[in-house]
Amino acid sequence: MSILKQKTLKKNIHLSGVGLHSGKKVKISLIPQKPNTGIYFKRTDLTSNNIVYPSVFNVSSASYCTKISNENGVTVSTIEHLMAALCGKGVDNLLIEMDSEEVPIFDGSSKNFVEAIETTGFEISDQPIKIITIDKEVDYKDGEKSISFKPSKISLEIDFEINFKNELINTQKNNINIYMDDLSDMYNSRTFCLYEDIEKLKKLNLAKGGSLDNAIVVKEKKILNNEKLRNEKEFVNHKILDCLGDLYLSGFKMVGKVTSCQGGHNITNQGLRKLLSKNENFSIIELKEKNIPHSFLNKNILKSIA
Repeated sequence: MSILKQKTLKKNIHLSGVGLHSGKKVKISLIPQKPNTGIYFKRTDLTSNNIVYPSVFNVSSASYCTKISNENGVTVSTIEHLMAALCGKGVDNLLIEMDSEEVPIFDGSSKNFVEAIETTGFEISDQPIKIITIDKEVDYKDGEKSISFKPSKISLEIDFEINFKNELINTQKNNINIYMDDLSDMYNSRTFCLYEDIEKLKKLNLAKGGSLDNAIVVKEKKILNNEKLRNEKEFVNHKILDCLGDLYLSGFKMVGKVTSCQGGHNITNQGLRKLLSKNENFSIIELKEKNIPHSFLNKNILKSIA
């Protein structure tokens, strides 16, 4: 059953853009890899110690974006939109080469990555995929912000709620089944910020590459961009996109229910670390036909996961 096999890309993808926070131009290449290689980054602007693995335990900063580092302090940042695209499209093995430290932001969503991946197509191996299942409920809280992980038989369900004082954003909720739902709105949803926060970001030496072309800017009850909302839940859908990308730092596609309230990169990272801190909380299952869990004995479910 090929739907249970690991995937990579059929051929190389080459893209270029600008880093949201660094403001630097960057060329990025997505290069097919053999089964069981996994996903990893290579900084081609450096000649040594330039491999960085996208692991939850390699996250060195989760403020405003997800940044990973290796043991030598080499970093790759703003990886979440790319990781969400790879997870959603089922890419298991890939080398990502970059000539700078930040993944390009493009339009602030995963749209460019998803379109390039779909156009290129997949190479399916003869090796079975692995998934991580949540076996025990785990909760993480930080003030009003929280995330919980619960067992689920057949899906990865992300339930997200945001609450902003801004009248336009206000409270938004959405629930997306990653393996069964149409993910187009999620992929196309852009990052956003409040107009009054721009000065704060600049003082933190961030958002140097930010513009109305790659982020929704909200001022009071108005969107300052010429392009208005792409979908009615674009704000919370982008948070779900970020969450999916951060969850893929577990190293595997996940089966479970994830519920987040007022969450963000740091909450997801800390919650995922807590989940993975005890073996009793989760299982890693190789989806060979002989050991497929009973709840997965449905071709449509298997196809959607793979």
